[in-house]
Amino acid sequence: MSEARITTVGIIGAGTIGSSWAAYFLAHGLSVRCWDPLYGYAENVTSFVARAWPIMEQLGLAEGASLDKLACFDRVGEALDGVEFVQESGPEDPELKARLMAEIDRDIPDDVVISSSSTALPVSEFQHLAVHPGRIVLGHPFNPPHLMPVVEVGGGKQTDGWAVDRAMVFYDAIGKTPIRLRAEIPGHLVNRLQAALYREAVYLVAEGYATVEDIDKAVSGGPGLRWAFMGPHMTYHLGGGDGGIRRYFEVLGPSQERRWEALGAPELTDAVKQKIIDGVDAETQGRSISELTAERDATLLRLLKALGNGKE
Repeated sequence: MSEARITTVGIIGAGTIGSSWAAYFLAHGLSVRCWDPLYGYAENVTSFVARAWPIMEQLGLAEGASLDKLACFDRVGEALDGVEFVQESGPEDPELKARLMAEIDRDIPDDVVISSSSTALPVSEFQHLAVHPGRIVLGHPFNPPHLMPVVEVGGGKQTDGWAVDRAMVFYDAIGKTPIRLRAEIPGHLVNRLQAALYREAVYLVAEGYATVEDIDKAVSGGPGLRWAFMGPHMTYHLGGGDGGIRRYFEVLGPSQERRWEALGAPELTDAVKQKIIDGVDAETQGRSISELTAERDATLLRLLKALGNGKE
């Protein structure tokens, strides 16, 4: 099957991540067939996509994009009928995922890739029950998938190279920024980088160096602005001046090592958790999760447009 001709995607697991994927696939002209075990899930998916659609319109819809291409089914087999790619977004439970993968595997042709949105679980932990484990890959998006470009793509011990290749080509063809992972590691790549920063953010709160709100301001108003379009290696490359990263290591390498040595290793004790909860409550100033999500998505839309990822 040609990756460029994929027109129908199956979404198995249609919670927040699956629904976000549905909005993205639909906006790029694909037909989407969903299944989730939660009673009444179809209404939740439809509602999520409807709320996201105005943003997708502003980012630019592909030819043929339509809300009418969304279909929800009561049984897994029905949802998988005729699909050419599967995006699994079930719970982070390796045993449940393994059983789900085996069920999906039985209901689709051998050349259809099964891609998992697994947040942290390595593919090797849930591909072993499938008859065709070679076509099971990782396709982990950054949340929310309908707005964030990055998708981490990789395989497990039993994954075939063609499946990873096909997933990479498919995600690239629909406008994503796929990153090919070279090995399995818990948390993959993006979440490990994010976790490293958050560990220090928690440590600074726990030790009383700064408030939750000031730490968030420090990131969003400092390195976060550069990170929107430039990663840490390139950031430090420019930080080295005319000599680039080589000069940075020569002049500031020892200073960087001293900072690494001083980084904290906090524990999420009840006291630390409460301190962070109180700080977040103060920062949100009574705004609900839905209000904060809407603010986030509106800001992401403006940022994507500024970076050239959306149409004016």
